[in-house]
Amino acid sequence: MELKKVALANGEQIAYRERAGGERVVVLVHGNMTSSKHWDMLMEKLDDKFTVVAPDLRGFGESTYHERITSIRDFSEDVHHVIEALNLEKFDMVGWSTGGAVAMQYVADHPGKCEKLVLLASASTRGYPFFGTNEDGSPNLERRLVSLEDVEQDAGKTKAIQGLYDSANREGLTAVWNALIYTHNTPDAEKYEEYVDDMLTQRNLADVYYALNTFNISSMHNGVTEGSNQVKDIQIPTLVLRGDRDYVVTEQMTNEIMEDFGDNAQFIALTDMGHSPLVDDIDTLTKTIETFLD
Repeated sequence: MELKKVALANGEQIAYRERAGGERVVVLVHGNMTSSKHWDMLMEKLDDKFTVVAPDLRGFGESTYHERITSIRDFSEDVHHVIEALNLEKFDMVGWSTGGAVAMQYVADHPGKCEKLVLLASASTRGYPFFGTNEDGSPNLERRLVSLEDVEQDAGKTKAIQGLYDSANREGLTAVWNALIYTHNTPDAEKYEEYVDDMLTQRNLADVYYALNTFNISSMHNGVTEGSNQVKDIQIPTLVLRGDRDYVVTEQMTNEIMEDFGDNAQFIALTDMGHSPLVDDIDTLTKTIETFLD
């Protein structure tokens, strides 16, 4: 898989991985604390009839971060410009976690090119709520934070993870991922080291948390922002996937997606998988995605 870069008119340079294949194109959009690097196993497994393109979102991996993002749309517009630069006319899109929100925003804003959408362990159509922290370190579900400044100053999540980044605390990051994401299977030792290297490239942690907290394409208020109701503009077939042991994306968030999409979406529960089905059971995940895309 070749790592390439494209310069955007907004001054950012977006890196992307490309795996050559057939005429069918799949665009993969990664989540928080990752980059296109974390798609490597799926990129290797997908049938050769697919050409696979996976960008590093702004502030992740090898992409630049000159201008801070303030919304999920900043990410999705970067993806749009990459798609335009690569002259991709027809493709399917898979968004994982935060990448699911980015993919939904892209499809809502730019209808006509993406033909099928896969939302893998995705943030809700109503965003991903950011709650304050109690003194004991637990989330305060009665206090949803509103401003970027409050998110930046939150000790339990933002400052804790940012501190691991700032000190390049590999053991701490591994402990977080083992507790929340790699709860069943873990990557082999060499790949895990590469993934931690990749995590440490992130330069936009608080900005992503804030963007997820305010993202809302539903028809209702999410507690912070009024919904844009752009979900009604997503008219393509959509597959929603969630592991039954996902500790990051709740069942409620997935139910919100299904409620807001209505008949356009189908849901498949991924048995005995957590927030990274890519590591838990790549064969089943690949087959499930390919079946839908076919």
